[in-house]
Amino acid sequence: MPDTLPPQPQEAAATALRTETLALLPPGVNTPGYDRRALTPGVLHVGVGNFHRAHQASYFHRLFELGKDLDWAIVGAGMMHFDKAMRDKLAPQDWLTTVVELDPEGYRASVIGSMIDFVALDPGALSAAMQDPRIRIVSLTVTEGGYFLSAETGGFDPTHPAILREVGASQSPQTVFGVIIHALKARRDLGLAPFTVMSCDNLPENGHVARATVLGLARLIDPELADWIAGEVAFPNSMVDCITPATGAREIDLVRTQFGIEDAAPVVCEPFRQWVMEDTFPQGRPALEKVGVEFVRDVAPYELMKLRILNGGHAAIAYASALLGHHYVHDAMADPLISGFLAKLTVDEILPTVPVIEGVSLTDYIALVARRFSNSALGDTIPRLCLDGSNRQPKFILPTIAARLEAGQPIGGLALEVALWAHYCAAAHDGSAVAIDDPNAARLTERALAARSDPREFLAMPDIFGALAETEAFVDAFTAALRRLQQDPTRTVLAEYLAG
Repeated sequence: MPDTLPPQPQEAAATALRTETLALLPPGVNTPGYDRRALTPGVLHVGVGNFHRAHQASYFHRLFELGKDLDWAIVGAGMMHFDKAMRDKLAPQDWLTTVVELDPEGYRASVIGSMIDFVALDPGALSAAMQDPRIRIVSLTVTEGGYFLSAETGGFDPTHPAILREVGASQSPQTVFGVIIHALKARRDLGLAPFTVMSCDNLPENGHVARATVLGLARLIDPELADWIAGEVAFPNSMVDCITPATGAREIDLVRTQFGIEDAAPVVCEPFRQWVMEDTFPQGRPALEKVGVEFVRDVAPYELMKLRILNGGHAAIAYASALLGHHYVHDAMADPLISGFLAKLTVDEILPTVPVIEGVSLTDYIALVARRFSNSALGDTIPRLCLDGSNRQPKFILPTIAARLEAGQPIGGLALEVALWAHYCAAAHDGSAVAIDDPNAARLTERALAARSDPREFLAMPDIFGALAETEAFVDAFTAALRRLQQDPTRTVLAEYLAG
């Protein structure tokens, strides 16, 4: 099978993706080699975005290609308006998705068939689907900000307005965690074994975080049920990795012209995937180790490595690149100031906070991350890296700052990264190309503009900065970095940092 196909003529009609047209697709496209009619559900996944389809759904697809575990097919689900949009796009396609791996040496397209249904966007329907005894795993990609965490405590926030609404109307849940609790109670009352809850979000100890949120809400609703969940439900930790850009007209057109497929919601991704999991699945699990998933006793070191080096690296280059006018990540990495900032910050300040992992070279991992960021075929964008900073910074940057301060280590580069974020948020007010895509955009802009008079004003968001906002060493380093950015061009400040 060739790695890539020649571009299709623009006037040639592409084939609409659905089950009955699979045999009509070009020979270079991988299509399911298994009978999808033989698949039965085993996993219900909430959050059918691009990452899930490039990652988890692709692993399951590869497992089914081996003829293994056909009773572990995926049922999609969601609770948000964008979940409805995804369901509407995938339904006419029989839940099929085209996944294109953008390798600079040749693109590869596969039609992924591991999802066989998508629950209607209704909390009652979702709870009923979770009560299906065939569902043994409920997995989640609900974003880093979807777990109702407090920046001040690092744990579950029982005062969040959405949580308070759930407590007041527990029989009509409106959050995914309220639905999980509702379904687990029903399974307990019916004498059915509980499902495992498997977070696939980019969070340190994501399984523990999911457990804390479920138990925290359950204790507010029904303490006895919370005790049962604590004793009976597994929440394995996992580390997931695959750079997956957003889908737009460029990606839809690529799939149409390069591969002759009319897909309303294709996925493009890098030719790299990693999934490391704790093997804690009381109701069984698919044999994912046969397709490259690593099952280990302790995921935490792998999570920390990835979250601080890769996700922290994305955060490090995001705002500096935006301020310098870069749109694509690979173009930013070709800028010596951006690649140099990433390399120096990673080696000097991030790497010392990452534990040694037996059999893993952290030096090689850093080099791999830089190569992945530089993949010109991927078309990943700086705006994607910049979005949702108010949720991402507390997960990917601020814990590293806290760890270094606790160890008595300098934080000049990390403070500069936070200052670049603040400077970026202020620049959005000045008619530049910067646009803040964040649920807290208005507040971030307000705080960033106030910081032009006093940099500490940007830190006056305890739900984001927690105790760091009152930590003198961080406040001083941040203030100095932001003052430099306010006085001199971003390029000058970055060059000074690299020369230091």
